[in-house]
Amino acid sequence: MPTEKKIGSASDCISAMVDGSELKKVRSNSRIYHRYFLLDADMQSLRWEPSKKESEKAKIDVKSIKEVRTGKNTDTFRTNGTYDQISEDCAFSIIFGENYESLDLVANTADVANIWVTGLRYLISYGKHTLNIIESSQNNMRLSWLGELFDETDSSNSKEITILGAVQLVKKLNPGLKNVKIELKFKELHKAKDKAGSDVTKEEFIEVFHDLCTRPEIYFLFVQFSSNKEFLDTKDLMIFLEAEQGMAQVSEDISLEVIQKYEPSKEGQLNGWLSLDGFTNYLLSPECHIFDPEHKAVCQDMNQPLSHYYISASHNTYLIEDQFRGPSDVTGYIRALKMGCRSVELDVWDGPDNEPVIYTGHTMTSQIAFRSVIDVVNKYAFVASEFPLILCLENHCSLKQQKVMFQHLKKILGDKLQLDPPKPEDCYLPSPFELKRKILLKGKKLSSNCTASEGEVTDEDEGAEMSQRMSMESGEQQTVAPKKFKLSKDLSDLVTLCKSVEFKDFSTSFQSQKQWELCSFNEVFASRCASDFPGDFVNYNKKFLARVYPSPMRIDSSNMNPQDFWKCGCQIVAMNYQTPGLMMDLNIGWFRQNGNCGYVLRPAIMREQVSYFSANTKDSVPGVSPQLLHIKIISGQNFPKPKGSGAKGDVVDPYFQINLPELAMVRFVVLDDDYIGDEFIGQYTIPFECLQTGFRHVPLQSLTGEVLPHTLLFVHVAITNRRGGGKPHKRGLSVRKGKRNREYASMRVLLIKAVDDVFRTALLPLREATDLRENMQNAIVSFKELCGLSAVANLKQCILALSPRLTGPDNSPLVVFNLTDQYPNLEPQGLLPEVLKKVVSTYDMVIQTSKTLLENSEGMYERILQTQKAAMEFHENLNDLAVKEGLKGRKLNKAVESFTWNITILKGQADLLKHARGEVQENLKQIHYAALTCNLSKGGPVGSSSGSESKCRRSLDTIPEKASGEEELTDEDN
Repeated sequence: MPTEKKIGSASDCISAMVDGSELKKVRSNSRIYHRYFLLDADMQSLRWEPSKKESEKAKIDVKSIKEVRTGKNTDTFRTNGTYDQISEDCAFSIIFGENYESLDLVANTADVANIWVTGLRYLISYGKHTLNIIESSQNNMRLSWLGELFDETDSSNSKEITILGAVQLVKKLNPGLKNVKIELKFKELHKAKDKAGSDVTKEEFIEVFHDLCTRPEIYFLFVQFSSNKEFLDTKDLMIFLEAEQGMAQVSEDISLEVIQKYEPSKEGQLNGWLSLDGFTNYLLSPECHIFDPEHKAVCQDMNQPLSHYYISASHNTYLIEDQFRGPSDVTGYIRALKMGCRSVELDVWDGPDNEPVIYTGHTMTSQIAFRSVIDVVNKYAFVASEFPLILCLENHCSLKQQKVMFQHLKKILGDKLQLDPPKPEDCYLPSPFELKRKILLKGKKLSSNCTASEGEVTDEDEGAEMSQRMSMESGEQQTVAPKKFKLSKDLSDLVTLCKSVEFKDFSTSFQSQKQWELCSFNEVFASRCASDFPGDFVNYNKKFLARVYPSPMRIDSSNMNPQDFWKCGCQIVAMNYQTPGLMMDLNIGWFRQNGNCGYVLRPAIMREQVSYFSANTKDSVPGVSPQLLHIKIISGQNFPKPKGSGAKGDVVDPYFQINLPELAMVRFVVLDDDYIGDEFIGQYTIPFECLQTGFRHVPLQSLTGEVLPHTLLFVHVAITNRRGGGKPHKRGLSVRKGKRNREYASMRVLLIKAVDDVFRTALLPLREATDLRENMQNAIVSFKELCGLSAVANLKQCILALSPRLTGPDNSPLVVFNLTDQYPNLEPQGLLPEVLKKVVSTYDMVIQTSKTLLENSEGMYERILQTQKAAMEFHENLNDLAVKEGLKGRKLNKAVESFTWNITILKGQADLLKHARGEVQENLKQIHYAALTCNLSKGGPVGSSSGSESKCRRSLDTIPEKASGEEELTDEDN
């Protein structure tokens, strides 16, 4: 089959099937056979060769095909030894015959699989009339829409327009296309027709538009959800919006709004139909951007203490190149502040004419006037964000010029300066909300009992440290001797909530550090703390602000990985904003998640006083349910294709387990391997929490962060415990575990009898809660597999998929849902075939486990919370209790750590149980809704029965394959 041919219509698919292609036939016991499959010209039979059978037996009658199922969603696939080696996108199954036998096939590419699936589904819907239907209806909405556009351009009614006009018209409809490419397509068409002139007819314009602007991957998706294969009606679109795009409470009115907004043809707008072009417009719209629009504005609680947030920070903000010889410029501050940066650095030294200047001391960087920088700060401080800005003041000035600094700060910044002193009785810093539009000065401060106009403090000089490191021949750490310098009281009084102090060790800080005191950590030292004291570092940052600055060895202004320190809870990780690349991409991407305001609330487990989190953990976090992320890269638009790739580029299916979703990010990078070293094309970095599920477009950005016009990745995203992403094709998204292999939450022993006795009371409810959740989830996964759907398909999809099989030949239901009870049961309306008996029994297990969870979860939830409450009563006196039990040193520390571990487990397991309860209630609503939609509720159809088949027999339709005890499909290959 010629894969280079661009498929954009049903007739293309049928034609390719008649030509035939090689497919792999998968059997049980890891057996795979290569066969050539083709559709008979009369479209009545599907044949394969070579075969030892008579030619009349090596075929399947099209009319016997019940369903075409995508992915590896049959028992044959699931039990085959090569399951993991088979691409989900290339696999499909044909369910046929009265016994619902399955023919399981694997194509060489996803394109070829899509061609067969699409063509066969047309044949199932329209049979021998398929071609007539295609010819009579194909692209009618597109033809009328493009015809009107052409006629508007053809103002002289000459039936032709200039090639320039035609190029501009195509370009207007698809701005990402290059003019040269469009013009070349018209010239190729004229050459093929031996046409003399260069003017373009309506038919030629439509043909070129069809060739250049039809995206096969969107076409295949479109027909998958279209009940009549030519457009999406409001019900088709409802299923897509809910099942794939994760939209909640979708109605036909919402579908109609989407159609009115994105459908270009008048016919489609009048009838409520979304054409392929309207569907493409919708998928390219901001609504289908991968970034969740809720995060474009401030969406997090801004009333927590300042130390509970990550704060976007700049290092040596005044530099626009490297930090040893580079130029200094106020544009560095303008750029950082416009990007939402909330912590900028001012390295201030004595300058000429009694005017302080800013530059990196002991280096060859150029100088800028302190006053100019303060003017810029005053102008741009709150342009991108209204939340507090921290000025990190590294003061190296004489007392005389400190007086000038003070005057500039007071006169220029005025009321913006935060001058209210901290209240000694407060345990935490004020919140970003309380400090809105305030500028905080971070710097050295005289002791509170100093009454003189000046005093002596320890110098803080990162530049000197860098200069010494530059002169060292070895790479060993060298201690920089602290120097003393005179500080004016006026300047000292401007520092209120961010007093710079030296860090000694964690135990000293826990005992004596005040909440308004802030320590700066060299990157190397911070890394050592993260490695040697991961738990202490996290606990330290629950109360105090910590700033991490780059190693002095980074003379080229390269950047450290900010995630190395965010996972320790460090709030202010100072980045060289002037240096683009991976690390800066991570920083920019991270701070997008809260309206780009420069503040991101840290995960609850890193804020709560009693919670366990270690910075260097590699396993799942206690009390936090890991999320599984599946991303399929489908296609790329308007950038060079990697060498040797197929029509859509290589399909990639990354598959991640995310242990702490709130700390995770996803980065898309496109490289062109035509170049040695993989030439960079574009990237996009997004926090995990901002991902939207379903089919999404990713706007790529340049190395320096600018959006590349019309340069997009088309992807599919699925995440456990999140709406949408209906068919990610990974069974691993919900793994069934029997009780024997089940992992239960583990509690730790403190060796403090009274406390251990309390925690022991939770062991049974924790175990029972896990069983409740996993029994329910396992039953649902079994039901989905029986329906031929993947693990994160929702129950509404399952009922819609099964509905054709639940209805007899005369449209009378074989089973009905009794919706009078809270738990809708399936009631047979007579004798059922074996396959339907299996459906009913599996569904009954879903209802039974769901009912058990709802009826028992509340009591277990209360028991778990009671244990947590009782245990917390020991928290204040835990150290004293441990000492009484003879615990000291490492054993004492271990007991405290075990206490926080257990409390975290209890909180997390209670949350999981609460989530499972909500999941069951949502499932019951979906079953109820789907039963009504498909006219399968007890008491007969709701409303008119006409059109009920079109409501439910969609491309999502699946019919249960035969019961596992029945004989397999037999052929000569056995």
